[in-house]
This record gives sequence, C-alpha cells and structure tokens, in this order.
Amino acid sequence: MPRSYGRFPSATAQPMTPASRDNPNREADDAPAAGDAGPTRFLPGTGIEIIREPAHRGRYRHVLFDFDGTLSLIREGWPGVMIPMMVEILAATPRAEPAEALHAVVEDFVMRLNGKQTIYQMMRLAQEVAKRGGTPPEPIAYKEMYHDRLMDRIRHRREMLRRHPDRRAEMLVPGSLEILADLRDRGLGLYLASGTDERFVHEEAALLGLGEFFGDRVYGALADHKRFSKKQVIDGILRENAVSGADLLAFGDGYVEIENTKSIGGTAVAVASDEAGRSGRPDAWKRNRLVGVGADLVIPDYRDRRPLLAYLFGDEKGG
Repeated sequence: MPRSYGRFPSATAQPMTPASRDNPNREADDAPAAGDAGPTRFLPGTGIEIIREPAHRGRYRHVLFDFDGTLSLIREGWPGVMIPMMVEILAATPRAEPAEALHAVVEDFVMRLNGKQTIYQMMRLAQEVAKRGGTPPEPIAYKEMYHDRLMDRIRHRREMLRRHPDRRAEMLVPGSLEILADLRDRGLGLYLASGTDERFVHEEAALLGLGEFFGDRVYGALADHKRFSKKQVIDGILRENAVSGADLLAFGDGYVEIENTKSIGGTAVAVASDEAGRSGRPDAWKRNRLVGVGADLVIPDYRDRRPLLAYLFGDEKGG
C-alpha cells in the first residue's frame, strides 16, 4: 500500500504567475523552449557534455534521481501508448482537427509534462477535449485507460524480471547500478522520485534491484496529486537535512526535475538516454529540451561514470 507523503509535507504555496492563474493546475505545465546555451565542451574521451560549469562541485551531500528513462527502461516506449490514445480520443470530438495536427498538439503537451505525475497529462487531455466541444470524464478515467494500455505493453518485461533477475541490466540505463553504488560508497544520501504511481515505482525499483540504494527514500504519484511533486521532495530533502540547494545533485530525463533542481541552486545532470537503442549516444530531442531548462551537464547514460564523478566531486577518485 502506498505510504502517505507525510514525511515531506507540501511546501508553502507560491504566488501565482499570470500563466498559472489561467490554469490553476499548471504547476509550470510548459517547459521553456530550448535556448542557446552558448559554447559547450566535452570531457576528453567521453560523451559528457558540459553546458555550464557547476558552481558547487565537490560539496554535494544528497542526490536525487528520476526513475523512468533515468534509471529504469521498463516503461520505455510509453509515449507510443499515451499519444495515440489521446489522438484517438480527440479525433472523436465535434471540432477535431485532422489526425496529423492532433498528433502534433498532443506530442507537444505530453512531452512538456514529462516528469510530472501522469494525472497532469490527463488533466490537459480533458481540457483539450472540452476545447473541441467534447464532454470529458474525470481525468482519472483517462489515466486508468492509459495505464491498462501501457501494462499490456510492458507486462512481459515485468514478468521477465520476476523470473530472471539476472537479466536486470536489459531494463536499466547502462551503468545505473554502478553509479548508484559509487555514490553510496561516497556517503551520499540517494533519493528516487517519479511521476509514476508510487506503488509501481516501489515494485519496479525492487524488480531492478534498486531498493538497496534508496531504502524508504522512494517517492511517486499519490491518489491526491496535490500531496506529491518533485518540488516537494526536493524541499523536503533540504529541510530534513538542513542543507542548501548547493548540496543537491540531480539526474533526470524530464524537464521537471531539472528545472526544480536549478530553481534552488542545485546541480542538474540531464540524462538524454536513448531508451530503445541503448546506443550510448544522447537522444537529441531530450538533450535540447533539457539544456533549454537549465541542465548543467548532459550525459547519454552512466558508462562514463568514473570521469563524470571525478569531475563533479573535483577529485581523481571517480568510483
């Protein structure tokens, strides 16, 4: 049973921006467009791109990881389930555009909301249905429909992991277990936060053998969506440990965790993972979006973890 989010209660509400007044459920729905980060460089002999030099290298005490696409590949391909479902729903509305136009609209808001709880994507879908003259059900009904379809796609992966735990590496971003072990060995506190429902995050983290690294510091979406956000997790880390944002290092492939980390002065590493191919090359779309919201570094996965950690911690240790 998912636990209460009582350990990290909601942060004090912030003043609403004009955009959030128009949509009270926005919580920064739309990521800024990818901007020009200026000249960047790569650590020699690696795929580690340094967008801007982090100001607080060497002082990190806590590390936040996103889950899907950052560590786990169990749900790889989820946009190929969510986007067609939404296009199908919108196509049935009285004032629907052609399918190609609908696909562009849906893809844009689905990916802009990537990293937030799934319910926010469904709330946006309900708004789009109403805009086109339809009568949407409660967003939770759309979420259940999506989850049923997604489970049809990934059930065999979950079952494979149950039967063959020795094949976990197939369902992990390359180098995930190794970098988690290295960070733990350095004495850092590790936290996992996902927009996926918390009970599934716990299940899938256990299937992947990640429980030993995070313990009870695993957070995911709750039935009451207002009681969880990655911002709340970050605020809770800082408050409970009496540390500043400069002590936080975060890894993620969605704009939410990158933006939230940068907003408190932390260091954000964008994991532009090639989920389907596991090629070791960064996904260009992810890279550009995450640079646009302030990522300090971009990596395709954790294969270059030793030089990455040596750089971040300002030493030659590297794990």
